[in-house]
Amino acid sequence: MAFSPSELILNADGSIYHLNLHPEDIAETIFVVGDPNRVPAISKYFDTVEVKKTKREFVTHTGYLGKKRFSVLSTGIGTGNIDIVMNELDALTNIDLNTGKVKEAKKSLNIIRIGTCGGLQEDIPVDTLLLSETGIGLDGLLHFYDAERVQNLALRDRLEAKFDFGTGGIRPYAFDASENLMKRFDKNRIRFGMTLTNIGFYGPQGRNLRITPRFQDLIIALARLDLDGRKIMNLEMETAAIYGLALLLGHNALSLNVVLANRTRGEFSSNPQRSIDTLIKFGLEHLTAS
Repeated sequence: MAFSPSELILNADGSIYHLNLHPEDIAETIFVVGDPNRVPAISKYFDTVEVKKTKREFVTHTGYLGKKRFSVLSTGIGTGNIDIVMNELDALTNIDLNTGKVKEAKKSLNIIRIGTCGGLQEDIPVDTLLLSETGIGLDGLLHFYDAERVQNLALRDRLEAKFDFGTGGIRPYAFDASENLMKRFDKNRIRFGMTLTNIGFYGPQGRNLRITPRFQDLIIALARLDLDGRKIMNLEMETAAIYGLALLLGHNALSLNVVLANRTRGEFSSNPQRSIDTLIKFGLEHLTAS
């Protein structure tokens, strides 16, 4: 049965609604970034760029680095945008946009976040590269999907038992990264650990400007949290949602981040652009290796 036009929304040219892309515009390996300006910061390392498309905050470049085809796509900030991006990338891959029907033969994309974050542990200096083995979400997006079957339920339950969310109505979720993608990286140049994804940048991340956050000393409490020997190493706004939706849709996902701020020590990188470029080159190096 075909999806109705209000469910699978296309533009006049047949492209998917928000991303403004056709199926042939994307590669099977896609780097996702929050900032649209970070798209050319990655694609400048491609040998050729064959696709450049923009709509709203969604900027896409697709090209070749050596014999491998890659796409770079900006998502904007937050898990709400991740919901759009992940569903529309899957639609481009696994739904026939001409008939509106799901394809019988499904394909899996490789989706790699190249992002920035705040470090929670004192022993993680600014400019450190991090790989998220697990994403823990406090935003609520995945509660709108039947995601229990792909969750790391043991970790979720342990977090609920150890951390008091009080009457905030917050229930965490936890999803793991793709084992296949993690195998491409070793721990010599990048640190592995757990990442916390939250819905906002200020109050949800414990920042206190003119509105007092409900959870006082949130950063200290999260940094001290011990989940059977595992600690949360960083805080950002997309990873857990990418992991959860990738698992539900049958794709491989991995999140690579560079620490621009150490929240516990109150430090910020003296050269954030250089650190981001280091992460970009590191990711490309490992994902182009045979």
